[in-house]
Amino acid sequence: MPKIDSKGRIVLPQEIRERLGITPGTEVTVREEEGEVVVEPEDSPDEILERMEQLVEQAASNRAETTPLSEGVDPVAHKHRTAVQRGAERDSDE
Repeated sequence: MPKIDSKGRIVLPQEIRERLGITPGTEVTVREEEGEVVVEPEDSPDEILERMEQLVEQAASNRAETTPLSEGVDPVAHKHRTAVQRGAERDSDE
């Protein structure tokens, strides 16, 4: 059974790390949910972009009017998408 050390660290069992694809350097989110600690690996930049594009499409279809760019994307969504893509490209170059 894992134990917490004096600095608050815990070693996740190897079986769980392998199943979740958690490798050294993987960023994780840690939160409390109904009195329990939940640790989840962060989504990859590609997954974030895909989810964001889905949300933008849903929001656009729910609005009566939009001001799309020539490619059919809301200007604010386009700005955020471009920023996330640049960050993903920088991460992949490292």
